[in-house]
Amino acid sequence: MTPAIFGISGPALTGDERAFFREADPAGYILFARNCESRAQLRALTDELRSIHGRERCFISIDQEGGRVARMKPPEWQEFPPGEMFARLWDVAPATAIEAARANAEALGIELAEAGISVDYMPLLDVRQPGSHDVIGDRALGSEPMQVAALGRAVLAGLARAGVTGCVKHMPGHGRAMCDSHKAMPLVEASEEELETDIEPFRSLADAAIGMTAHVLYTAWDADSPATLSEFVIREIIRKRIGFTGLLLTDDLDMAALTGSVPERAERALAAGCDIALNCWAKMEDMIGIADRLPQMSDETALRYERALIASGDSATAGDEAELLAKRDALFEAAGVQA
Repeated sequence: MTPAIFGISGPALTGDERAFFREADPAGYILFARNCESRAQLRALTDELRSIHGRERCFISIDQEGGRVARMKPPEWQEFPPGEMFARLWDVAPATAIEAARANAEALGIELAEAGISVDYMPLLDVRQPGSHDVIGDRALGSEPMQVAALGRAVLAGLARAGVTGCVKHMPGHGRAMCDSHKAMPLVEASEEELETDIEPFRSLADAAIGMTAHVLYTAWDADSPATLSEFVIREIIRKRIGFTGLLLTDDLDMAALTGSVPERAERALAAGCDIALNCWAKMEDMIGIADRLPQMSDETALRYERALIASGDSATAGDEAELLAKRDALFEAAGVQA
């Protein structure tokens, strides 16, 4: 199995994609709005992805956070609130915010599971910092580490009840970035002591099954390489200081924060200690290059990968979506916060 997650160009596989995926045997797939037109179409696409290698448990993933990061859109699917709404509710009633976040994530997860999606790239555990770039902004669950961790754990629990595995991101913390890593390399010059605030939510949820790195350069840890490409950050900060033992994915390797060709970036990320290279944009040349450059999945990564898939659980345990959404909205209303 190639330790990479690949994108798909449209609402259905092309012949070239089908043949390439069959040969390359990637670890998984990531979906975007271009892949999500209708419930029937999306389920047919995910069914076909599972059929390529005959795997009922298949790593089919998406960024469906709510707010401005939502690939499955109304009117076909529900609109969900951004993380900031739960942070605002926390300010009024912390226990209520936890319950609302859990119900919201379970309802969101039900839609994903029905579509055949097994992994959602949330929750963000980035601690929001004043004056930072709004690439995180209202996606954040708050500006206090304990709050972010508590709400993040509720999100993971809600997704799991729906049969979906969550992914904590962006390790070891994107909240101080002063620019968008999609467009440029964020430089964080905070001290090691200051960065303890950033890693604390990840430390609290170090038992999460899946994590994603940040394309951010932290001068206190590595003045030359961003976290995704830094052996020191991955091995000493993420694996040791945070204590994360789950499956570690890169953020999208096509982002402008990184240099070199996309296949070169993938090779460097795995050499630094990432388990899986994430390549989102379905450019066949890049996907072929990644498959050619990367070794087969290591035994250690394979164990983490299997644990991540098992963690997705069984959607049969989920509640009723309408009841969960009504419960979420009632919790907001009771606290006087507009959802």
